[in-house]
Amino acid sequence: MNTAEFERGNRKQLRIHVLPTTRFKTFAISLYAGVPLREDTVTHTALIPFVLRRGTESYPETTQFREQLEHLYGAGFGFDVYKRGDYQIVQFRMDTINDSFVGGEEQLLDRSFAFLGEVLTKPAQEDAHFKASYVQAERETVRKKLESIVNDKMRYAAERCIEEMCKDEPYRLHPLGERKALSSIEPAELTMAYQNWLSAASMDLYVVGDTTLKEVEELVERHFSLERTVSSDYQAQKAVRGDQDVNTVIEKLNIGQGKLNMGLRTSITYEDDNYAAALLYNGILGGYPHSKLFVNVREKESLAYYASSRYDGHKGIATIQSGIEIPHYEKAVAIIKQQLEEMRSGNITDLEMSQTKAMIRNLLKEMQDAAFEIIAYDFNRQLSGKDRTVEELLAQIEQVSKQDVREAAEQFRLDTIYFLRDEKEE
Repeated sequence: MNTAEFERGNRKQLRIHVLPTTRFKTFAISLYAGVPLREDTVTHTALIPFVLRRGTESYPETTQFREQLEHLYGAGFGFDVYKRGDYQIVQFRMDTINDSFVGGEEQLLDRSFAFLGEVLTKPAQEDAHFKASYVQAERETVRKKLESIVNDKMRYAAERCIEEMCKDEPYRLHPLGERKALSSIEPAELTMAYQNWLSAASMDLYVVGDTTLKEVEELVERHFSLERTVSSDYQAQKAVRGDQDVNTVIEKLNIGQGKLNMGLRTSITYEDDNYAAALLYNGILGGYPHSKLFVNVREKESLAYYASSRYDGHKGIATIQSGIEIPHYEKAVAIIKQQLEEMRSGNITDLEMSQTKAMIRNLLKEMQDAAFEIIAYDFNRQLSGKDRTVEELLAQIEQVSKQDVREAAEQFRLDTIYFLRDEKEE
């Protein structure tokens, strides 16, 4: 496993992280721009990268923009908008082949930075605003993406459970924003939101490949027209402890299969020393095919079409997702609660421990074989303020005992039960 460390720098209030390595045939470039989730900015921020990918000052037409990527030997360019804890993160990615594999005098890293810098800081404009046709088209793109969540009842139930659970917190917001806010966003207003975002976002630029920190710093100076006066650091977030009553929400829609989702709160977050025990807790509960939820709720009792759990270590929340026959609601709730109680009582087998450790270990090791996964892991460190290498986390996973998992289980408390069912009367 490669244990090389990132070299760190800073230019134009942009944090730079470079991993010089010859392991990969490409340069992996990732730019993260994060802002606090806020109702008044979340939709604008989500729309910005969709408009930026339509064209730049030099390549104002979308066809020209795409042709330019072809000139970079088919470089990959993409973006994501997601949330981590109470932050909304926009991530741009570029994957460019290393010059030494194409021959000639190509400066592909330089040209990639020229392209990314222009995408970020010199968008296509008319009358000093984003092009109206692009804003209109991309509003529709985002609207369709948000609508597709409503149409996918599994995703819809997961989102609604979080909305109900975190109704007084920014985390309730979807990273793509709100449909009702989209239609009123005009080019001038979005351009102003973009300029604010560009100057205020926490920015981290990553490069993994055959380069140096010095070279990347020079490329940023040359190609990123940023006027940033402050470098915003991510603020560590404290997990929210809810009240002791479990909130039950039943929603009715025209569906055939019930969706039962549960939300749990925990004080254990990414920066805590017992984060490894929380990872095992989630893995044994519902993270893998050998987990308690999968085996007991789905296999033994045949109560669910699917049953699993997820853990957001940046927020201190775990969620349980299951699809059930609607009349089985009470029975499914009881048996899921029973699995939570089993975890709290420490009823965990040696096999569950060893299988879960093996799954987590394999996942962490596989991540080290992919440049963007190496970047994603390191960005978690920047976001949480917790410096923990993959090797350190692997060592901590190995050390976790059943007692540690039981103690972690006591820190996970059921907060919300959300059930999406049909509209028929009981």
